[in-house]
Amino acid sequence: MRGCTLLGSLLASSLGIKAQHVHYEPQEVQIFIHSQLEQFASYTKYSGPSPTAKLAPSPTTAQLAATDTCSFWLEDIKHQGVAAFNSDPESYQVFRNVKDFGAKGDGVTDDTAAINSAISSGNRCAPGSCQSTTVTPAVVYLPAGVYMVNSSIIDYYYTQIIGNPNCMPTIRAFSTFQGSLGMIDADPYQSNGNLAYGSTNVFWRQIRNIIVDTTLVPASSAMTGIHWPTAQATSLQNVVFNLNSQSGTQHQGIFIESGSGGFMNDLVFNGGLKGAVLGNQQFTMRNLTFNGCITGISQIWDWGWTYQGINFNNCTTGLDMSSGGTSAQSVGSVTMIDSSFKNTKLGIATAYGTNSQPPAAGSLILENVAISNVPVIVRDAGGTALAGTTGSTTIAAWGEGHSYTPNGPHTFQGSFTPVSRPSSLVSNTKYYTRSKPQYQSYPVSSFLSARSEGATGNGHTDDTAALQKAIDAAISQNKILFVDQGNYLVSNTIYIPAGSKIVGESYSVILSSGSYFDDMSNPQPVVQIGKTGETGFIEWSDMIVSTQGPQAGAVLFEYNLQSPTGTPSGIWDVHSRIGGFAGSDLQLSQCPTTPNTTVTSANYNRDCVAAFMAFHITKSSTGLYMENNWLWTADHDVEDPSLTQITIYAGRGLLDESAGPVWLYGTAVEHHTLYQYQFAGAKDVFAGQIQTETPYYQPNPSAPVPFSHVASLNDPVFTNTTDATIPTSDAWGLRIVNSSAINIYGAGLYSFFNNYSTSCSNQGNGETCQNRVFEITSSTGLTVYNLNTVGVHYMIEMDGDSVAYYNDNLDGFVDTIALFRTAS
Repeated sequence: MRGCTLLGSLLASSLGIKAQHVHYEPQEVQIFIHSQLEQFASYTKYSGPSPTAKLAPSPTTAQLAATDTCSFWLEDIKHQGVAAFNSDPESYQVFRNVKDFGAKGDGVTDDTAAINSAISSGNRCAPGSCQSTTVTPAVVYLPAGVYMVNSSIIDYYYTQIIGNPNCMPTIRAFSTFQGSLGMIDADPYQSNGNLAYGSTNVFWRQIRNIIVDTTLVPASSAMTGIHWPTAQATSLQNVVFNLNSQSGTQHQGIFIESGSGGFMNDLVFNGGLKGAVLGNQQFTMRNLTFNGCITGISQIWDWGWTYQGINFNNCTTGLDMSSGGTSAQSVGSVTMIDSSFKNTKLGIATAYGTNSQPPAAGSLILENVAISNVPVIVRDAGGTALAGTTGSTTIAAWGEGHSYTPNGPHTFQGSFTPVSRPSSLVSNTKYYTRSKPQYQSYPVSSFLSARSEGATGNGHTDDTAALQKAIDAAISQNKILFVDQGNYLVSNTIYIPAGSKIVGESYSVILSSGSYFDDMSNPQPVVQIGKTGETGFIEWSDMIVSTQGPQAGAVLFEYNLQSPTGTPSGIWDVHSRIGGFAGSDLQLSQCPTTPNTTVTSANYNRDCVAAFMAFHITKSSTGLYMENNWLWTADHDVEDPSLTQITIYAGRGLLDESAGPVWLYGTAVEHHTLYQYQFAGAKDVFAGQIQTETPYYQPNPSAPVPFSHVASLNDPVFTNTTDATIPTSDAWGLRIVNSSAINIYGAGLYSFFNNYSTSCSNQGNGETCQNRVFEITSSTGLTVYNLNTVGVHYMIEMDGDSVAYYNDNLDGFVDTIALFRTAS
């Protein structure tokens, strides 16, 4: 019997529950959440500095960069995006420059009201009155300047807050700041003590290119830069946090207490008590730098977290993951690679120990971590676990937790052999990384608008020819294609040739429709990236590919390009969204759940078979870099006020058949019928953190219904489970077949439901949602760090044998294996 002492118990719901738990919220979980939040009460209930606080004077002039160096194409381009399924698409404004709403940016004027007006205008999805929607997208743009605020900027659903990357705008708090939680509050607390938006339902939002400055607020005030409880398809990028560093500082840069994320990159934290306070189911964070923070990262809870390229400089403590203490560890697992600690007294604090509880909690993996003048690298419950040095050294690989190599479990704490990294995946010993391009050095004349080229994006007109014409024109003119916000209806395949650079606006949508994509026996790509044998690379960011109505043969993405060594194709913040949104014709009225009806291959709802496959990396392709991509088959109607669950069928998630290299940073694949991730005949893959969920309707029907087995795609074979106590024909979360050198740096494979009931995943009920979730067949050279599962009886199946039983790896709400490795 597993208790509810772990903060991880809240992870499944936390303060506003994901649709997976919309109708399931154990009272003890809510009580525990609020008790844990009391330690942050001074932040969540902050109402401004005390009357006795010493206030620093506000500046009278702003330090502004010369305007002639600050040109940015996004500010200058013609803005003609359309919210296609808004009730008033003709008048709804997508792009909002805060200066058009009265903001001055002069470092003197209080710009709070103006910025909030830019965010909120247009009858948008306001916190507290709306849970989610896709019909009010917005880009809120901040030109160069210093924007003074005296209370919180309240972020809204489906909003991108973007500053000028050439002259990054500063948002600076007055010394008398009185806000909710954070200078930017992305999910304000309501009077009932709950978050405005359920944090595990907060999708499709960004903040980038800004400086957050709390230095004028008294150090003794509990001050937060950004409050960011959030879920998939969200990001913070290129943000600097300047925090008050005076003695006794209580300032923190980021506060996240719940959600199901997520991705962040290219952040800098200067000073403060804590750079980032983090609690969420899972996250991937890349290229974060902490300078002079008392604690760089305070990890308050998680299931799995992957850190890559994290740098701690002159901090007292780098990472504190000791939350909950030895008897109730609340941090499930952390994976940290390609990082550094410099002039920091304590690298990492953990609560792990010989008798720590839960037994698999506090799992930690370090790989390729540079140390310079760090006296203690890891301190656990018993003292120094990994001694440091006043000189320099590099940790090749060190960890603590449960291991299977491939048999186990074994409890370990210490050094081990690191991954033998394929040369194709690395750059100067570190894994290759590449941030989402913003094209800030290009003039506006280098861009071509899809709408200016004749595409409507209105969600009703067939834009196939016009959108293809725009893509081809951008290539022929050597320009970057700007796909204005809209829903671009297509009835045939859109082809993206090598050399294309495409950027969307507030997640503009390519929406497939019609009979061409509705033949399950003859699947067709909605978007084809290169043709077989084609060489070169593409760059693509900030868009969504979706389907409308029955599309049983739709392959949303097909990647065929052979990209050159050292220059892979890049796809950033591009997602699939299958069903559950306005314009999809796959909403509650068309695709309700039917848990009380036995669903078979004879009576399933054919109108809700919405895709054949989400993403296919084909055999002939090479060189693909993916970052912050969510391949989602909807489990609920995001336009419904109650976020009511729906049943949508999409056959396959991500299939990689390539010889690599392939990088998957911060990707998630959810609710596909046969599998979420499948690597078949693949090699040379970096993946971290990956995250999956099994379809909520299974096993009613069991896989593969309503799809047929396709041997040429290495589809899994599912057995008859009519009499099975624990379902054995649910979708695989992760499947690796005839593959090699697949390196997974963090994985969360979750099965919350059995035919829409959560009793199978409740703590203490035996993890009976499905029998197995992770299959390995005829594969070598595989390493998985920090595997976390929910609702799964056996965590790993290898060549037909179950090798990891959940009860051997208990970690609160999840079950955790720190290190799994096959023979090389």
